[in-house]
Amino acid sequence: MALTLDAETALIRDTAFDFFSKRSPVTALRKLRDDQDALGFSLPLWRQMAELGWAGILVPEVWGGSGFGMLGMGQVMEAAGRSLAATPLLATALIGASALALAGNPAQQQAHLPAVAQGTRFLALALEESAHHRPQRIATKATRDGAGFRLDGEKRFVLDGHIADLLIVTARSSGGVDDRAGISLFLLPADAPGVTRTRTLMVDGRNAATVRFDGVALGADALLGPLDGGADLLEAMLDRARAGLAAEMLGSTTEAFERTVQYLKDRKQFGVPIGSFQALKHRAAQMFCEMELARSAVIGALAALDGGSNDAAAAVSLAKTKAGDAFFLVSSEGVQMHGGIGMTDEHEIGFFLKRARVAEATFGDRAFHRDRYARLMGY
Repeated sequence: MALTLDAETALIRDTAFDFFSKRSPVTALRKLRDDQDALGFSLPLWRQMAELGWAGILVPEVWGGSGFGMLGMGQVMEAAGRSLAATPLLATALIGASALALAGNPAQQQAHLPAVAQGTRFLALALEESAHHRPQRIATKATRDGAGFRLDGEKRFVLDGHIADLLIVTARSSGGVDDRAGISLFLLPADAPGVTRTRTLMVDGRNAATVRFDGVALGADALLGPLDGGADLLEAMLDRARAGLAAEMLGSTTEAFERTVQYLKDRKQFGVPIGSFQALKHRAAQMFCEMELARSAVIGALAALDGGSNDAAAAVSLAKTKAGDAFFLVSSEGVQMHGGIGMTDEHEIGFFLKRARVAEATFGDRAFHRDRYARLMGY
């Protein structure tokens, strides 16, 4: 498996890096946070991203996208991660587009995928029901009601759930709360009667919501994928989300590392740059090695997903684990090496530490993915 980028993918990477560094620096995230912006992201910026084709990277060409694949999406996610950009990329362009492309029927795809590619429709995955990622532990009920269903339950940490036009909801249509069989996915309007959304203010500035369903009436056409057999679809969606998030984490790690190395060169103590001290050189070298290991794992996972590799799921868990290792280390060391100013809100290095903690917990932390990798590899 090649761990380098071809010319076309490298062009996407360079274009995305230039775009985010100039139009969405970390100061933009700070402003959104301080202004308590109702959307939590810049709509004009999102429209510009859609014009560049990024909202439709995973949308098939027949529905107005480019169908470029996960490797291309990963480059955009990595560039967004470098500036901690607040965008609907993960929830809509990655998870939402994947769900519809993988399992949507022709009517669902025709109704929604062109709007996703144009950047005019937002989606959110309503999955988590506790503080820990347990994708098959689902208590939300989808009860048969005539030809349709009745939906009852509550979802937490729904990324971009407060602004979504459509919700992709995982529900228990049969079986016990921990059974793999009996999971179904539903596509429903976020403003449907019985749906209550409460925005959650995340510590890293990422947008999320708690969503409650009280007797929400769904038609049979709301079903996304097979009834009672949504577990495989959910895993496929989540693996794309995890790989994309790992790419974003890699971008944030790279930026935090470069900022820290620059500080080690600029900050002087005893008349010399502190980066000349051997102990700090060793720590910087360890950060670099962990970051490059994560880079190889992320590229490998994205390529495995595009190629339909049999070990793609294991490659994704490896990438999420290594990205988590690197981001945790670099963000922690970055704050420490910046000293007292690193602990202040005025300095931006602390934003990366907050993002590291939230990103790791999203769609499975390092412990979750180490266990999953071992299980998939038969250890």
